[in-house]
Order: sequence, then C-alpha cells, then structure tokens
Amino acid sequence: MPSLHDVSTWQPLLRLLHAAHADTLSEPGGHVAGQISPGAWSVPLPHRPPQPGHASLVSQFDAVGLIVEALEENGTGSVSFVVEASSTPGGVRLHLIEPSSSTEPGIATAHPGTLLLADGALPEPVRRLPDPVPGAVPAASADADLLRSTLRERLPDSVGASEEEIAAAEARLGVPLPPELRYLYRVVRGRYEDWDDLWDPYDTIGCELFPLGEVYVADAASRRVLWQFGAMEAVETGPEHAVQQLVGSPGWIVFGDNGGGDRIAVDLTPGPDGHVGQVIIIGHEGNIGAGLVADSLTDMVVHRHFDGRPVPRVERPPLVAHVNRVSLPSIEVAAHAGLEVLSIGVLEKEPLSLAPVFGLPHLRTLCAYAGTLADPCEIARLTHLEYLELPPSEWRVLLDAGAVPTGLLAAGIAAHQQRDNPLRTIALANEILALYGRPPITGITVMEGAAYSGD
Repeated sequence: MPSLHDVSTWQPLLRLLHAAHADTLSEPGGHVAGQISPGAWSVPLPHRPPQPGHASLVSQFDAVGLIVEALEENGTGSVSFVVEASSTPGGVRLHLIEPSSSTEPGIATAHPGTLLLADGALPEPVRRLPDPVPGAVPAASADADLLRSTLRERLPDSVGASEEEIAAAEARLGVPLPPELRYLYRVVRGRYEDWDDLWDPYDTIGCELFPLGEVYVADAASRRVLWQFGAMEAVETGPEHAVQQLVGSPGWIVFGDNGGGDRIAVDLTPGPDGHVGQVIIIGHEGNIGAGLVADSLTDMVVHRHFDGRPVPRVERPPLVAHVNRVSLPSIEVAAHAGLEVLSIGVLEKEPLSLAPVFGLPHLRTLCAYAGTLADPCEIARLTHLEYLELPPSEWRVLLDAGAVPTGLLAAGIAAHQQRDNPLRTIALANEILALYGRPPITGITVMEGAAYSGD
C-alpha cells in the first residue's frame, strides 16, 4: 500500500500539476493547492480529453487514487496539500496539511475551515431548544382509529409490529410514540422484507416508511451544521408559524423519507399555529427549519393532504442582516435590538463604521468583506460576538492591535481560495488559536520533488 508521506505516492499528481501550472510553479511564491478525501476531491487540474498521441500515462483519477489508498491505509479522513515553486531550479516543494482538532474541515479548499476556539462550542441555532407552546393540542383531523381501519382496509395482508417491538423502540427513542404513529406501526411494521412488487408503501402511506428500528429523533445533533453556516442562521418562530424553525427538536420523530432525502416526521413540539402530532418535512439541504406537510398523520394518510397550510407573510426587522450593494444599504438600517447576525458584503461606498451596532445585546455574528470596515478595531466593542469572519488583512489589524474579541467561540478567515497561499492562512490561524490556548494546526510535512515536464 502507498504511504501518505512517501513522495512516490504523490509523484503522479505532482507531474500532472506541474504540467498544468508550469508558469505558476516557475515563479517565486507561485503555488497551487487542493484537498483530497476518499469521498471527494478538489484538485486544480483541467478536465479535458488528452490530445491524440499525447495521452498522459497516468490520469488524474489514477493519481488521486494512489493518495486515497494511502489515506485509507493511514486511517486519515482527508489531506490538504500545497505545491510551491522550489528554490531548486525546476523543482517543487510539497506541503501536506492534515486534519486538526482545532478546526472544522475546509470545503473543497486547502485553507483551514472554521477555527474552534472553545471545546464543544456549537452555533447558537444548534443550541436552541423548542419553546413551550401552552395549549397545543392534536388537530381535529387526528383520528387514530380511522387511521388504523383505513390502513387495514388498504393493506389487508400487511404485517404489524408487536407491542414488545413498539415498547423497545420507545425505550430506544426515550419518548413514547404518539397514538397515530403507534397505530401505523401496529398495522405496518415497515420491514423491507415485507414489501413485494404488489405493494408500494409510498402510494399507500404517502412516504417511504422506515422500519420501526430505523425511526429516530431528529434533534439538533442529528443535523450536522458547520459553524460557518450555523452562525449565519437565526431561529425565528412567529405566532403565524405551525412549525418551530429549529435546527432540530427532541419532539421531531422521523418515520420516513420523501424519496429525495428529505425526512418525514411527527412533530410533538409544534409552533404557535401548529398541532401536536402534525406531520413535517425536514429538508436535507437546509441547515435550519422544517415545513408543514399535514395537520395530522390521519390527514396525510387517509385524506391525502401533503401541502400543509400557507404561512402568512409578516414583516419584521430581520434577525440576519446583509448590508451590501443589493440588499440593505447601511448598518444604520440593519441595526435593531433583536439583530443577531450582521454580514457586510461588497459595497459601492466608503468603508463603514460599526458604531450603529455597539451595545446590541443579541449580535453574535459578524462577517465583513475586505475593505468594508472603516476601523476593524471597532469590533472589540461588540461584546456579545460568538463568531467572527474576516479576510486576512482585517485579522492582521486586530492581531497587531491586540483587539481580537476575547469571547469568541469560533472564527473564520475569508481567504481567497486561489490567490492566497494556504500556508500563510494557516500561520495566521495559528496566531488566533494561540490567543485562545488552542492547539495549533500541525502535521505539515514538507517534501522536495524533482521537476516534472508532463507527458
């Protein structure tokens, strides 16, 4: 098996990179970078068919495959790399950057992902639990007996779960199944071996039914949300919402799928305009929230209702504010007592002061594009920040001034993926990590390689 730190493992890829980026890798300071894992890889190589008579002896798939084999042998989830021009004429220098406990993985980049500045810290939306809704009751349409009789009529030969199996599932979940869901599984246990060509559970029930042993609670931990995304969200559930717009809830019991990766669940923690036991859909692409499918399981299965109810549009000051040339025009317009997230993007005006948001009690996230802040040191006056994302130049100002906020839980460096050398980003990241007593990003191995001409 190839060794991850053996230069021969990397030679085929280095050859291809050198051929594709000969000009860049011949200039002082020139570099190319990428990331490889067994499941995916991002390598700066053109994807084009070779010219007749000039086909590479090793394709980029073969070259990356050697590294994937080494990762699997080494038990390493992924590796990032930087190839620089070497001081040796025609040579290159290879740097390997292995995963760090102090960062979340970068996404398709060799630059470090979010810096984790406190053990076990999670973005605020992930920490949120459902609010109590006094007086919430099942919908008038909920009728467990009607649901059971309808299912028995539609599925006279179905096999149901035993009371012992249901009790075991409830013990595993830590919550009793609501009556409708219990009756559903008493008629149809959902095991794959019970299916045949004559019965499609989707047509009968309205979703792909999970076997009872695969039913799970969709709490926040079940929906992995990276800091850089979770910090940019805000939980906002108004009186008009049937579903609380959470990352997850201990009252969301997932029992099926829509066939496209979105989960179908019974909701025991509804929003102010919802019902206990309503059916919701949890999207697999979003980081937060869920939508209403039906007011009850009976409503979905018996009456074939799948579209929920429209949510009235209510205008409120946004909890997440985007200040840029196409959204909000200024920080003054964005500022209000409930503001949680402020993102400052590309502007067509002079840099802005943060003074309008000084003292806001809920402002926990700030992201700013390069050159948009009149004085980056004003950030030190935002005393409730949990997450801060800045370009390298603004971080440099804060570090040199000793003005990095002390209460951060996580931080992001918004480096340019191609222009900025990841090694410099890592050096900057380690300065920030050191302020919080966190382990530095290590595991950088440097290997010298000979010149590669390509074919």
